[in-house]
Amino acid sequence: MNKRVIIIILDSLGVGYMEDAKDYHPLDVGANTFYHIIDAVPSLKIPNFERLGINKILHHPKLKNVDNIASYGVLNLMHQGADSFEGHNEIMGTKPKKAYLAPFVENMDQVKRALEKEGYKVTIPNPELPYLLVSDLVIVADNIETDYGQIYNVSAPLDYIPFEEVLKIGQCVRKNVKVNRVIVLGGENVTPEHLQRSVERREDGLVGVNSPKSNVYKQGYQVRHLGFGISPEFQLPTLAKKSGMEVSLIGKMQDVIYCEGANRFPGVDTEQVMKDILHEMDNVKHGVIAATVQETDLAGHAQNPARYADRIEVVDRYLPEILEKMTEQDLLIMSADHGNDPTIGHNQHTREKTYLLVYHKQISPVKIGERKTLSDIAATSAEYLGLNKTENGTSFLQILQKGKRRLTDVFTIDNNA
Repeated sequence: MNKRVIIIILDSLGVGYMEDAKDYHPLDVGANTFYHIIDAVPSLKIPNFERLGINKILHHPKLKNVDNIASYGVLNLMHQGADSFEGHNEIMGTKPKKAYLAPFVENMDQVKRALEKEGYKVTIPNPELPYLLVSDLVIVADNIETDYGQIYNVSAPLDYIPFEEVLKIGQCVRKNVKVNRVIVLGGENVTPEHLQRSVERREDGLVGVNSPKSNVYKQGYQVRHLGFGISPEFQLPTLAKKSGMEVSLIGKMQDVIYCEGANRFPGVDTEQVMKDILHEMDNVKHGVIAATVQETDLAGHAQNPARYADRIEVVDRYLPEILEKMTEQDLLIMSADHGNDPTIGHNQHTREKTYLLVYHKQISPVKIGERKTLSDIAATSAEYLGLNKTENGTSFLQILQKGKRRLTDVFTIDNNA
């Protein structure tokens, strides 16, 4: 019997700040990304999200309360702060490790010496705005779009240097720091001068490239996330692959999750991500299809509710075709990795719970409730597929099975939305 799990993550689409936000992220108290987007863009139309049951979670007066076809709940973040890399790896079954926190300036001299030892020319162009410039092209500095001191970026203009060479620089940085992530990224049609002009100092003192302003995302974008303390062999994709199943990673999911032998489909554009999901539903017969819509997160960083709403609507328009393509042995799980409330007053991730929608043609909707970790997605998927347990997470499959129904009962969804 060929079973598939289809996981769709809308990056940063949180549904309300966590109780511990006051300790981790005091500025996040009051954040509620999905709810506040609807407040800011009341014209938002998401009939298929409504049909699945999103308002069982949001309770927003502008959304319709219709009979839901999906099971629903909310997930808490186990990782510190609110981070896409840690969030995605938690989703796939990794138990988050306590992060080492330090602004890049505290490690800058050590990294500079290590890069020079590897033969690179390394300078500090402006001691008042400290960052490393490698080979007059590549900038090593703080990530100023996420939590303080957790991530360093290695940013490059790819018309001037191959991504493979940038990755070597990033790997040298990774070997010499203990923060939870080093992101190697770059784009085309970006000049070294414009990249350097995009360096900013954040209010808390971090110095780094403003990535959206630098235009690295606009053309020829490439990225690799180099994590610390991640064990892919205990994650859902690797467990599935080692059991002989097929695995496809789509969009940002393939940037942040490592799985040897997986089919990879890079892409930032939401339409393309959704088309790739449909394409892989035609090709993968038994295994895991996991995708991330990244443009929602980019809209959050830009503090642009209208753009955020537009990207959610694009996803909503593709949901009918996805549900139609599902077989009676498919399990669809939709969620997010944290929040990024564009109305909260800052442009970083917000520490929020995430929504959980789970659809199966043979299961009537049930209330899943509130879960302790995003890893419950992977734990449930692994149990459904008959795999070994993931490193982290507790399966909610038994809760879903309470809603098991006759094979002949088929749900419908709005195809004319």
